[in-house]
Amino acid sequence: MLTRIDLRDQDPTPRELLSIVPRADVDVADALTVVEPIIADVRERGADALREYGERFDGVAPEHLRVPQRYLDRALEDLDPAIREGLEEAIDRVRRFHEATVPPPVRVELAPGAVVSQRWIPVARVGLYVPGGLAVYPSSVVMNVVAAQAAGVPSVAVTSPPQRSHGGYPHPTILAACALLGVTEVYAAGGAQAIGMLAYGVDGLCDPVDVVTGPGNVFVAAAKRAVNGVVGIDSEAGPTEIAVIADATATARFVAADLLSQAEHDPMAGSVLITDSEELADEVDRELAALVDATKHLARTKEALSGRQSAIILTKDIDQSVAVADAYGAEHLEIHTDDAVGVAGRIRSAGAIFVGEHSPVPLGDYLAGSNHVLPTGGTARFASGLNVTSFLKAVSQIEYDAAALAAVGEKVVALADAEDLPAHGEAIRARLEAAQE
Repeated sequence: MLTRIDLRDQDPTPRELLSIVPRADVDVADALTVVEPIIADVRERGADALREYGERFDGVAPEHLRVPQRYLDRALEDLDPAIREGLEEAIDRVRRFHEATVPPPVRVELAPGAVVSQRWIPVARVGLYVPGGLAVYPSSVVMNVVAAQAAGVPSVAVTSPPQRSHGGYPHPTILAACALLGVTEVYAAGGAQAIGMLAYGVDGLCDPVDVVTGPGNVFVAAAKRAVNGVVGIDSEAGPTEIAVIADATATARFVAADLLSQAEHDPMAGSVLITDSEELADEVDRELAALVDATKHLARTKEALSGRQSAIILTKDIDQSVAVADAYGAEHLEIHTDDAVGVAGRIRSAGAIFVGEHSPVPLGDYLAGSNHVLPTGGTARFASGLNVTSFLKAVSQIEYDAAALAAVGEKVVALADAEDLPAHGEAIRARLEAAQE
């Protein structure tokens, strides 16, 4: 089912590896031509446009675009106790980890009377997108909201597509998760129109936000690209993906199950095994075939596993496996090797690294405590997953007294003159001369 890429007799350069590793065909640039008019229409016509796009794309226009509080309360009251317990455990673990990762302020005295400090200031307001589509994602509510709350953001708005089967409002489990987290501002809007609402605001409905985060389909990704710069964004999320580095010591059944777990998300999901053991590759193929036949979402799983974005990559040794993984830059990277901790320490590019056979990706999706909103499509080579700093601004504060300025004043003047910016130097000289009077 999985295609094979054999690198055992090759020594590709890092540049060549970038073109060898499998990728899904996702063209955000093409989607921009679709979403830009939608965003412009929302800016112009506001709530009327949101209702029309809900009817067109989701098959329903909700009576209230902002979900009334009674629906949030009822969703929490009706929530299955087992699901509530799981969400509460996830919230607790994710909150404890994220609160521990808030960066501390820094204060450095560079010389007597010369102090530079840095504070991390939360943005005032964020908009968090929770996808609808093929699955229900209360876990995305947890990941986005808890990270923002841990960062100290005072105003949080959540938006999720209206569901025809739920009276035009987001899925009740989404609403219940919001209620558990104390989020009262929830909108029944999806797609590019929801991103436009968050970025620009809608009179009488939704104030504009400072940052938009959360995963979605290609049109959501394109909309986030379109508004980036008007607001901050976390990333342009693409189809989900998993890569597994494994050697001969790996348990084939575990590897196959984990590859399958990502493939069930979406027909464009990527599942990649990177191994220096042909015997393991063969065994994983057999295990995967058996698991696929019994899986619930058979059609989309088969499409994902047989697509160009999924493969088994055979390598000559663990060094080449690491190089391939770094070129791929997986959203989720599992390590199933003899020295899993050591191999994990060598990885440079991954959204999140899952170390050892008892740390599978689904654990991170829900209860590990880490964030599951992660860079996709190879962007992990330069981008980070969602975290508290996604909602924080690092602001420097400079405090020099007269003596500290005098100690470096002439050096500043010299550098200003070198850049042909004499007024810069004059601003310094004015103070140096005043100090001598």
